[in-house]
Amino acid sequence: MTLQEFFSTHPVFTHEELVAFLAKDKTRSPKTRAALLAYHQKQGHIRRVRRGLYCVVPSGADPATCSVDASLLTTKMTDDAVLAYHTALEFHGKAYSVFEELQYLTDRAARPVTFRSYRFRPVRFPKKLAAEDKQLYGVKEMDRAGITVRVTTLERTLVDLLDRPDLGGGWEEIWRSLETVEFFDLDVVVEYALLLDNATTAAKVGFFLEQLKDRLMVEGSHLERLRAHRPRKPHYLTPGRRGGRLVSGWNLVVPVDVFEQSWREVA
Repeated sequence: MTLQEFFSTHPVFTHEELVAFLAKDKTRSPKTRAALLAYHQKQGHIRRVRRGLYCVVPSGADPATCSVDASLLTTKMTDDAVLAYHTALEFHGKAYSVFEELQYLTDRAARPVTFRSYRFRPVRFPKKLAAEDKQLYGVKEMDRAGITVRVTTLERTLVDLLDRPDLGGGWEEIWRSLETVEFFDLDVVVEYALLLDNATTAAKVGFFLEQLKDRLMVEGSHLERLRAHRPRKPHYLTPGRRGGRLVSGWNLVVPVDVFEQSWREVA
């Protein structure tokens, strides 16, 4: 494989991946490899996204404005990156809106990166999963342009968004997005929700499933498993937001606009 062939099969790549490829040619010294990288950058064949991460510029395109697959960039931000939260919804084609912030789960001490209008935001895996070495529960590998992308399943994404609504763009966005999903494996949803060992999250998931009980074919057993882990005292659906309507079955105080789904009102 030539270097041009490498570029054609790696629309985004890390410095380590390029070095591993060039190392196959033992006649090329580290200095030569660095010179090749600098040459192709100068020629506009590739563009630096951040230190150690590059995207390939399509032939004839302007490096400053050429299209780039933000999902592929996200998956290369760290070697353990998992597309999650709203970014997972977008990857699965279930997001109501398209965001310029992309979120990924990682155990690395990564910092946010900005490239063009995109902001790549690292989020640590939930502590409970890390403690039990289950960070990859509900994560699957998918192919995109020949690159393996790790992304949370729709079942895990549902729970993660209810657990961290701040990473979903608000309740209207979360609700409208999740409503577009035709099917969830509800046994997996419940199992993952309980794995997080958070009473408020269990109640949020139960409340959401109860609202869509008929359409998602939610069984009483699913709700009862979650209800058994609800908070003993009322908790707020949205952290830091006071006021709302108490849903006693879940010990949740739900903002009125969410309870009534006021976004459905016709202007």
